[in-house]
This record gives sequence, structure tokens and C-alpha cells, in this order.
Amino acid sequence: MVDSLLPADALKGVRLAISVSESADLPRLGLLDSHLRMALGEVTRCVIVSGGSLTYGGNLDPSGYAPFLVHELSRYSRRDRPLRLCLAWSEHRKLTLSRIQQQRTELGLFGELVCLAIDGTPVDAAAGRQEVPPTPADNDTVQRSLTGLRRYMSTESRGRVLMGGRREGYAGVIPGLLEEALIALDHGQPLYLAGGFGGITADIARRLNVDGGHWLPSIEQVQWTDATQAAFQKLEQIHRAAEWTGPNNGLSTEENRRLARTHRASEVAAFVSLGLGRRFAATAPP
Repeated sequence: MVDSLLPADALKGVRLAISVSESADLPRLGLLDSHLRMALGEVTRCVIVSGGSLTYGGNLDPSGYAPFLVHELSRYSRRDRPLRLCLAWSEHRKLTLSRIQQQRTELGLFGELVCLAIDGTPVDAAAGRQEVPPTPADNDTVQRSLTGLRRYMSTESRGRVLMGGRREGYAGVIPGLLEEALIALDHGQPLYLAGGFGGITADIARRLNVDGGHWLPSIEQVQWTDATQAAFQKLEQIHRAAEWTGPNNGLSTEENRRLARTHRASEVAAFVSLGLGRRFAATAPP
């Protein structure tokens, strides 16, 4: 197994987007959400101690992954705001202005909070509103703002890690991690599919022919929407294209297959670190 740590400053100037959400497959795999969080923590450690930075888009739910990331960052000596926490329009408009300011204060030197407009451009969260949250956004606005968030994150990062992910109960047009994978591939960015926790990430790995997913216990047939089926078809077209050589992430076919199967936090971090090192260590800004 490869060493999960790169030399200090090997990833200086490299920002990695992290995409993680609940996976309904965890119980069937004999796993808990804590296993997913351990992997997230290990990937965070490898990137941070190697001089890289992270982008995460989500919400400020105290039990969610954003507070977990901030807690993980507090364990290391980085105080140059290595985390960029992004809130879609539909998320920050749910919050009071004082809650947004509280989060900025809590982030301190660990990170920055970026609030986005519906189209994904940074915006002043206080513009056009008072302390109390405005009327909740309608479904169309929520969907467009989530797509805007994902496009912004892609322009502000050089690669993306996917772990878990909902197949149902999502707020966007298609499952969030599926849309993020398509955007990363459209931009030619490295994609790291940590599929061992199941969820939509495992489905993406299967559709891209990274791994067959035969190790995943069978599930009841999911009723995919037409939009999701079209997204899967696009993934299949991508991997069938003559120019397709894989997720463009610095890992070999076998290494990507192993990343798509493992649920061991150390292995997930090791493969992500290895791929990032091969892709960026020699080209990152001094």
C-alpha cells in the first residue's frame, strides 16, 4: 500500500473539492456514518499537511459534514484559511444574518465562508434582506442555485473527491454528487471515486466502468428520474468515447478500481494522495 502522505508543500496552490453526503448503503455494508467521516478526515489530513486546500459546499447543520471539516482542521497547524465553505443561495437565505456572521467567526483562520447568488457567483449575504430569513426559495430556484454552487466549486478547484451520496431525497435536478461528477468531467478535472461506502458514488464508478460494483449487496430497484437516467447515459457515453482513458486523476486502472471498492479510511486517503501527487506535485505553484 502506498504512503498516504506527500511531502510538505507538495500540493501548495492545489485546491481540492470534497463532495460527501449520506449513503443508504452503509448499513448493508456493515458500516456507519462514522466510517465515512473517518475517510473524510483522512483525506482532509493528507491534503492539509501537504500544503493543499479544500472546498466544500453544503449547509451549516451542526451534525453535518461542514462542522466536522472545521473540527478536523483545528487539529493541524494551518492557519491560512485552507477551507473554503460555500453556501448556495437557497442555503444562506434560510439563515439569519447573525448565524452567517457566527459561522465566519467560528471559521476564523481555518477557512472562509462564501455565499453565492443563484447563478453561483459570490454575493454579499446581507444584500437585499434583513436579519430574519426571507421567504423560502421555490423548487426551481433551489435547483438552479445548487447547480450554480457546483459550477462555482468546479471553477475554484483542480479536482474532486466523491464519497457516498443520496440516490433519492435530493433537492437538485439530479443527485448532487452525480451532477458534480459530470461538471468535473466536463471541465477535464481529476475525479476520485471513493465508492466503497456505496451511494451514488458507487453508481457513478459503475457507469464509468471504473468498477463493476459486484461486491455491493443487491438493492431494490431505484426509480430513477428521466433526468438522472439521462445523466447516467452521458457517463456511459463518456467512458465509451475513444479518447477516454479514465478519471484523469493520476491513478492506474487498478488503483482506481481499488479506490472505488475500499471503505478503509487510510486506503481512500492514500489513493487520493497518490493521485494528487502524480498530477500536481511537480506543477503546483512554488
